Amino acid sequence: MSAPNTIPAPKPFPVFASSTPPSSVWDRISNWASENKAAVYTIAGVAIVVTGAGVAYYLTDSKVTTVGRDTKKSSKKEKRKRKDEEKQPDLEKGTAEPSAKAPKTPTVESADEPGLPEVDENTVGKLTDAERKDYAAKLKAAGNNAYGAKNYSEAIELYGKAILCKPDPIFYSNRAACYNALGQWEKVVEDTTAAIKLDSEYVKALNRRANAYEHLEKFSEALLDFTASCIIDGFQNKSSSDAVERLLKKVAEAKAKSILASKPKRLPSPTFVANYLQSFRARPPPEGLEESVELPETTGRGQLQVGWQAIEKKTAEGYDEASAAFDKALSLGGLDELEAYAYNMRGTFRYLRGENLDALEDLTTSIELQPSLTQSYIKRASMHLELGNKDGASEDFEKALEQNKNDPDIYYHRAQLHFILGEFAEAAKDYQKSIEIDTDFIFSHIQLGVTQYKMGSIASSMATFRRCVKNFPLVPDVYNYFGELLLDQQKYDEAIVKFETAIDMEKQTKPLGMNVLPLINKALALFQWKQDFAEAEKLCEKALIIDPECDIAVATMAQLLLQQGKVTEALKYFERAAELSRTEGEIVNALSYAEATRTQLEVQEKYPQLANRLQGMSGGLGPPPS
Repeated sequence: MSAPNTIPAPKPFPVFASSTPPSSVWDRISNWASENKAAVYTIAGVAIVVTGAGVAYYLTDSKVTTVGRDTKKSSKKEKRKRKDEEKQPDLEKGTAEPSAKAPKTPTVESADEPGLPEVDENTVGKLTDAERKDYAAKLKAAGNNAYGAKNYSEAIELYGKAILCKPDPIFYSNRAACYNALGQWEKVVEDTTAAIKLDSEYVKALNRRANAYEHLEKFSEALLDFTASCIIDGFQNKSSSDAVERLLKKVAEAKAKSILASKPKRLPSPTFVANYLQSFRARPPPEGLEESVELPETTGRGQLQVGWQAIEKKTAEGYDEASAAFDKALSLGGLDELEAYAYNMRGTFRYLRGENLDALEDLTTSIELQPSLTQSYIKRASMHLELGNKDGASEDFEKALEQNKNDPDIYYHRAQLHFILGEFAEAAKDYQKSIEIDTDFIFSHIQLGVTQYKMGSIASSMATFRRCVKNFPLVPDVYNYFGELLLDQQKYDEAIVKFETAIDMEKQTKPLGMNVLPLINKALALFQWKQDFAEAEKLCEKALIIDPECDIAVATMAQLLLQQGKVTEALKYFERAAELSRTEGEIVNALSYAEATRTQLEVQEKYPQLANRLQGMSGGLGPPPS
């Protein structure tokens, strides 16, 4: 969410949460896990990673970076095929063998036709085992013909008689297909459950029951069945895997709405807030708010001064104090020429609390009061982007340039827009323009290097970072982000040296407001390089002591626990990550991981043999490269 990343973020609504384009810890951790620690199956935007702990895990596709993206919709042909598959009786398994060539026109063999046995609960007990088997096969075949002719009620009766003769999972599943065609979803669940009791790995029955659960809006139950089906099939059935992705989203979205309804609006972690604020070049306070000017705190101007000074503390308490001060300043009034600035700052903190619509209103008011305050356009653009309005963001950058074409912040943040959209050549141009206007802003240099890396110009990227080290030797962010690119190249020892340098500098320069990202990155490096879970966990715990609200630290800890098979503990951290998320899109993203983890626990509990199969899938993969 804050460090530049070599892998685009998968979040539905990218945000300018830092001095660099948003990144996703899920990508950074899981990319390595998928390459070195797991068997991976990429299915319709979801990678299922079977870890060394025998846990199947779902990872949002990191290749999609469009703003407000929608999951790719199935074509009408694909939907029709899936619907047909749901209805089709299973003719490949059971007592009746399929004919070599099915008749072109299905024929219906009724109970009154010669050769078709008539059985009921009273007569079936008099039959021998051989007669029961023979009668069941004939009744099933007749049921298949009736089904093919869409005589579902007759097919239901015939399959029912076949079940009387021989309770077979195929017969139950085929009768469920008839109820499926009639939309009798409770009956589908009843018959598929009977089939699964007889054959716990009957994939078609699991899929049919999952489909019925989905129609009944029992999404968690449907997710469990489709997950079990995927594991049995070795993740080879695209329709089932697509369903898992679809249901993860449905379950997460439903829970996200509930969380948002009761979630108090509060600032995110100080790491998040600091990284966002430092994405703008440092400037002195507006005239009249300097520290040397004595202003009573009972006035609007005095509260603006309080807010400005509180931001400089760079602590959670300081940011809360600043947020309250900007609210109070506008309430007290008497701001005159500083009113536009006040709306800008209140809008900024409203945005950070996730109150995007109120923030947009404040920034629009700021622009109306003082169009020359280009920072208001820039911030409003970032909010448009988070809400999926790419055109609105672009328009605001153009309006800002009309006010001041020499403001380097405009080019820097417009480059962020291009970067998020994958327009790396355009991003590089804007980062370079920002540097030309003001060469002292370190993050323009850092992001230029990251963009070069994304474009495949590794040598240019490394040269850019070496120049950063030379020209900004005392800035910890340089070493932290340089380390990330080295980590991506699996140069573990070099990366760790860079992270340790950044950690030492953070301790010396910002003891009360330390950026915890270098700690987390070092944890990831040790995890990926040496599988040193103990030390990695200690580093994450230290980060959470410094910044308890840091979502990246929480998410990293969740992944470390998951990799060790500590699924129950991992689930708690994934749920915590959802609590810390700011927007609905971020909450859905975090909850998708939580629900995937929860489903794994349920699969292991309900189908222990599948848990063993997962363990087998992960075997023999060997350690990561040395």
